[in-house]
Amino acid sequence: MGQITVQKNVGGIEGLCVIEPAVHGDKRGYFMETYNQKDMEAEGLCYNFVQDNQSASTKGVLRGLHYQINHPQDKLVRVIRGEVFDVAVDLRNGSKTFGKWFGIKLTDENKKQFLIPKNFAHGFIVLSDEAEFCYKVTDFWYPNDEGGLMWNDNNINVEWPIPEGMTTKTLNLSDKDKANMSFAEYCKERGINI
Repeated sequence: MGQITVQKNVGGIEGLCVIEPAVHGDKRGYFMETYNQKDMEAEGLCYNFVQDNQSASTKGVLRGLHYQINHPQDKLVRVIRGEVFDVAVDLRNGSKTFGKWFGIKLTDENKKQFLIPKNFAHGFIVLSDEAEFCYKVTDFWYPNDEGGLMWNDNNINVEWPIPEGMTTKTLNLSDKDKANMSFAEYCKERGINI
């Protein structure tokens, strides 16, 4: 027990947590628990994760900002190789931080994990030559339930770090992410005034 340190409500956004697992290392290497349900529940973080995902990306790949519309997911994300800047945007209607974002560098060296509750948009940019990204989710993926916000939306104004040697024009986005809606369109679709 007690193998994690939790920073709650990071960036002043209720529910967002940065989790640092205890790392036990010596000259042979290291060991850590990447997830322990008892430790999480002792910190008041009670989730039923149903699926683990892993992706690999190269430098300058930007994925996001994604969410599921009718089947929102809580996510516990981490990097097992390389470095990414990971971002969550509060989409909880009525939240005092609605539309606000928080970002954190996740690396294989710092071993930090980022807990993102339901009803947040999520994305990341790869800062290292390559990165492997792992995350647990509390609901399954539904291919017809995906939503996305523009990564560079002026109303959200995420301060993305641009990888060395690149510009915003040379970032690598999927065609789907290039067509994501603006935050204003998202709000209009839901009758939310911004």
